[in-house]
Amino acid sequence: MPDSPARAAVVSLNAPVPGTPAQGTPQGTPGRVGVVDIGSNTVRLVVYDSPLRLPVPIYNEKTTCQLARGMEASGRLDRAGKQAAMQSLARFTRLARAMGVEKLELVATAAVRDATDGLQFATEIEQAFALPVTVLTGAEEARMAALGLLSGVPDADGMLADLGGGSLDLVMLDNGAFADFATVPLGHLRLSEAASGDPNKAADIVAERLAGVPWLGAVKDRTFYAVGGSWRTLARVFIDQTGYPLHVVDGFTLDADEAWRLAHVVGHLGAESLKRIPGVPRQRTQALPFAALVLEYLVAASRVRRLVFSSFGMREGRLLEMLPEELRRQDPLIAGAAGMAERTGRFPVDADGIMAWLEPVLAGRDDGERRLALAATLLSDIGWDEHPDYRAEHAYLRALRLPFAGLSHADRVFIALVIFVRYNGSPANPLVTPVKRLLHDGRRTRARYWQSCPPAKPNPFF
Repeated sequence: MPDSPARAAVVSLNAPVPGTPAQGTPQGTPGRVGVVDIGSNTVRLVVYDSPLRLPVPIYNEKTTCQLARGMEASGRLDRAGKQAAMQSLARFTRLARAMGVEKLELVATAAVRDATDGLQFATEIEQAFALPVTVLTGAEEARMAALGLLSGVPDADGMLADLGGGSLDLVMLDNGAFADFATVPLGHLRLSEAASGDPNKAADIVAERLAGVPWLGAVKDRTFYAVGGSWRTLARVFIDQTGYPLHVVDGFTLDADEAWRLAHVVGHLGAESLKRIPGVPRQRTQALPFAALVLEYLVAASRVRRLVFSSFGMREGRLLEMLPEELRRQDPLIAGAAGMAERTGRFPVDADGIMAWLEPVLAGRDDGERRLALAATLLSDIGWDEHPDYRAEHAYLRALRLPFAGLSHADRVFIALVIFVRYNGSPANPLVTPVKRLLHDGRRTRARYWQSCPPAKPNPFF
């Protein structure tokens, strides 16, 4: 793929940041890295921690700057958006220093890439903060979004669609391998402006621009992986409107027909109606119907079988490129669970010993269930510091909401129920009843059975 217009680099933050005192600057924490995503709608800082394992996010903050506002007509970045972005970057570089971030990378996407003054703005950022800015091409942005998704879904098969404020990046995935890709100017900000805020006109624009992607029909009956902030907001709306029992966006799955119906409904709601829906930030109300419209048309044009929302995309893909190969090969669930055990547990975890102890229970189980067993055992001491009366419930909720890739919702529920019962929680507790329907009966029974078997030898975690 072609090189970025601005050089890609990762630099130390130990050098003074212009405008800040050099005294008392903390040394970089080994393995602690950060990515600043300078997007068309938002600027976001994500910091990852763990020097020995695949990093997990420890800090995540965004500001809405709307760099692409007005760009459809002017071709230039929004002046107020640039000022807001510079203020956010000043804050984020100081936060990174305060957290001892060893490596920080600034990445700019569609708005900076496409604007006539985009490279000039990237240069201004570099001069102001003494940090290089990587301006991604459309192909690079699409590839990195796919890398981020594949970190948690290594055998993904179908189509990834990453919707930002400026562009829609599409990648065909064949059982984890990259295939065709396309970058289409259908970001929710640019679409809204191109259509002058008219949903009917926007529908015509979406249909016309998607017609230029010839391979969309090749993903028929496969999976559509939805990435991007606006679609994550849509997922929260769908979760609320359907009474879904688990409020976790990553891995939330819908049949294509249901996804089309819900997107169609949201796409025709006004701003005032959207404001009354829980989980919709006020700054998203204007753009959300256009994001829903793109989703609706994509589902129809591709004729996919199901829709899966992912919280892992371009930033996670960029992070992976910053890491040594041995870390990139780690299973994100197991690495995350092991890292959490090391940071919060009381004892060194003898994973091999625990798995040997569980062997009579796991006999005949497939690799997927053994993987969940290993994750659950690594996490089995996460509730020790909670009040005894609430230990089971708190440990259950923490396990259910793990910030790791590589987990379906059924996987989350299975691990959380195991942890819940490990802390003597009752399977009849109304706290856990709603999510049980996400498990088939066999898995539900085995989650209880693991804890009821007499151990073959003493074990400090059960």
